[in-house]
Amino acid sequence: MEPTVSIIVPVYNAEATLRRCVESILNQEYRDFELILADDGSRDGSGALCEEFASSDGRVHVLHQENSGVSAARNAALNRARGRYLQFLDSDDWITPDATKLLVRAMEEHQCDLVISDFYRVVGERVSHKGDIDGNQVLSREEYAACMMENPADYYYGVLWNKLYRRELVEAHGLRMNPDIRWCEDFMFNLEYIRHAQRFFALQVPVYYYVKTEGSLCTQGISISRTIQMKLTVFEYYNQFYKTVLDEEEYEKHRLKIYRFLIDAAQDGAAPLLLGAARLGSERVRVSSGILEREGLLFDFFRERKLLDYYLEAAALKNGLSLPEARLALYLRQYGNGTRKELAEFAGLSRGAMAVLLKRLEGKGLVSVSESRVPGARERALSVAFLPPAGPILADLEAAWRDFGEARLAGFSGEERAQYGRLSEKIGENIRSVLE
Repeated sequence: MEPTVSIIVPVYNAEATLRRCVESILNQEYRDFELILADDGSRDGSGALCEEFASSDGRVHVLHQENSGVSAARNAALNRARGRYLQFLDSDDWITPDATKLLVRAMEEHQCDLVISDFYRVVGERVSHKGDIDGNQVLSREEYAACMMENPADYYYGVLWNKLYRRELVEAHGLRMNPDIRWCEDFMFNLEYIRHAQRFFALQVPVYYYVKTEGSLCTQGISISRTIQMKLTVFEYYNQFYKTVLDEEEYEKHRLKIYRFLIDAAQDGAAPLLLGAARLGSERVRVSSGILEREGLLFDFFRERKLLDYYLEAAALKNGLSLPEARLALYLRQYGNGTRKELAEFAGLSRGAMAVLLKRLEGKGLVSVSESRVPGARERALSVAFLPPAGPILADLEAAWRDFGEARLAGFSGEERAQYGRLSEKIGENIRSVLE
């Protein structure tokens, strides 16, 4: 049976970082993939390390070739790939545990041809969140091209590694990397792919950790004249792309924006470390190993809450919510109506904290809040209704809840799940009998 995803990693003298990269792939929550390590004539221990991974995991396949460059290595891997989708990593980077799951889910839920995601920029022990397209949305080719026009030469659009592709499109049009280009070769591949794609989805969840370790073209032994020639070649391709995508009138209207590519490309820069960068390791939900290993009911409650937060966080990032806002929205979805006191107790919040979060959700146009008197009751009843803009968020919260449930019961047989359900029901009865 063919894998759903082919993950491609070109490898060249990456012994120092390869293990971190590969382990981040093998530890993905999404399991239905093949990993192709394309060793481009490494002179260190990278080739042997690739073989070590292949010998311990049947999903890993290794290709060895004479040193021919990253484009040739990727092309060799593309010739070997059998997955429905294509995902790329560089060997000095790594991905979040939910990366492949989120990319595939977005691709299939929105029936699109390309998913592009936010990413993390890592400099030393600092990390910042990088993205460009606002809002999780399906875009047409023209809309996507218009977004790209605003930030020509931006890593977000140019690279392979923050995207998921349909292999069917790549093979149908014979798309490959140009081994004669050693600058923006990723971007040229993307431009050609975009010409044949119809639907695009922008995922506002950072799933990739990008570490810039290579120097600019001028430090890679390429002459200035050769560098200029390559940049002009890429620009002409970029210019021709917009002549194809836009009609003549639209092209003339946006000509100056298109020519901005030459200015931005001349800087030969990478994605910058942005203001507000955080310490690496603090950007996503983390739990110390000490608490993970300790035993007892209180530690079980804590770990379950952290596991739920882990899945809610992706939904929060995707929809521009804080984690507490996403958590309260989930509680509201499941709770229904009651008093402010009851809701605060259910959500594990003080009434003041709940009021602030509720006001934020209301301010974002996601909920409407009203109160009414209840005969004989001391407190008014609180009624919270979700508004139409909350629809996609609720779908993501429900997906997070399902993921949470699946993670808790991972590896359970059907009978074990049924038995767990019966035992949970009995435990619930016992608890209610004491609290009533």
